[in-house]
Amino acid sequence: MIYTLAYTLALAGLLPYEYLKRPGAIRRRWFRERFGIPGISVKGRSVWIHAVSVGETIAAVPLVKRLKERDSSLEVVLSTVTDTGQKVARERLGDLAQVIYMPFDLPGVIERLTRKINPSLFIIMETELWPNVIRILREKGVPVVLMNGRISERSFRGYSRIRFFMTPLLRRISLFCMQDRIYAERIRSLGADPASVRVIGSFKFDTIPSSPVPEWTELFKGKGPGSGGQGPVIIAGSTHRPEEEIILDAFEKPRPEFPSLSLILAPRHPERFREVEEILQKRGLEYLKRSEIKGHGPVGAYGHTPLLAPHGFVVLLDVIGELGAVYGAADIAVMGGSFIEHGGQNPLEPAFWGKPILCGPHMENFPFIGEFYEQGGAKQVDARSLSGAIRELLSSPDEAASMGITARALYEKNSGAVERAMELLERYL
Repeated sequence: MIYTLAYTLALAGLLPYEYLKRPGAIRRRWFRERFGIPGISVKGRSVWIHAVSVGETIAAVPLVKRLKERDSSLEVVLSTVTDTGQKVARERLGDLAQVIYMPFDLPGVIERLTRKINPSLFIIMETELWPNVIRILREKGVPVVLMNGRISERSFRGYSRIRFFMTPLLRRISLFCMQDRIYAERIRSLGADPASVRVIGSFKFDTIPSSPVPEWTELFKGKGPGSGGQGPVIIAGSTHRPEEEIILDAFEKPRPEFPSLSLILAPRHPERFREVEEILQKRGLEYLKRSEIKGHGPVGAYGHTPLLAPHGFVVLLDVIGELGAVYGAADIAVMGGSFIEHGGQNPLEPAFWGKPILCGPHMENFPFIGEFYEQGGAKQVDARSLSGAIRELLSSPDEAASMGITARALYEKNSGAVERAMELLERYL
């Protein structure tokens, strides 16, 4: 009751802002679905999967595909909180799932939605725990399962302070499929029934890009007459403020020695695309926006075509859902979110393509990265040593290739989590 009251008060304050910040084209659907009135039709048995945003949605894709392979008549409803999560879910799942916004965690709203979709199983991706959803579904006899579970050290410290609240909540969950032993121990410490906790690995090792390397990346293969063909390409994926400045500094330092060096810069959040473009303009860098590339003859932001010059340039990846495939066009991958206290972004996407990976000092969200460091599939650097690491890899193609081969081998070694999950889900399906 206290939780519901606090949630209601917070919602009353935030609802106008959340509604108005969205484009007019999606406001009505967002509002209706958040209040448990989705415009979908569910017939027969259904499974409800909740994935809060882009990362969780991408991780859920191979699970959705396996569920549909097992039983094509099974209806899958996938909910997200964010607009970008919605976009990625619709692009990657097509007609495999019906995609909705997660309803507000209020009893009346949850009751309304569950009457509409009548799920026989509720799957939570990672650790998006909504107390009223979990309580109401369990009271209706619907099993609740947590898949691809992880708890960061920061979240664990926060949850530990309210263990009196977390323990009864976690006891309502039937099965915890955690990514590794550290996360499993943390969930047990918070009160989960030890008999319900399993370690199965990360779904992200089973995630493959939704498309081949995009055709527009062919731009890097010829920068004009006499350019000598393809120059090296760095990709900085899912960057956060102020990482763009750090990465651009590291990119510009070796350019006198490697004049054909290019950079693909991919900010994590779409609302920062314009901000990052302004950074590029202030630095006077030649750049292209991915959204403006049509075929192979784009015109740059300054009204000319940088591709006619024999030197490298920057591409601002200002679209959603393409990053995983674009890694395949790069020679070196730099992980965003790792040079600030964010915990890093997914290094498995470049590992899939066999790329050498450079990470900042903050990769806490991906504990398995330690094995990559030990085996030589990735290197840990900081803001000051990043440019030196880039120069070293550019100067030693054999070392870069060896790192990439190791990264790919580790990716393949750790795959199979989705199949292990499906075995555990059989009793609920």
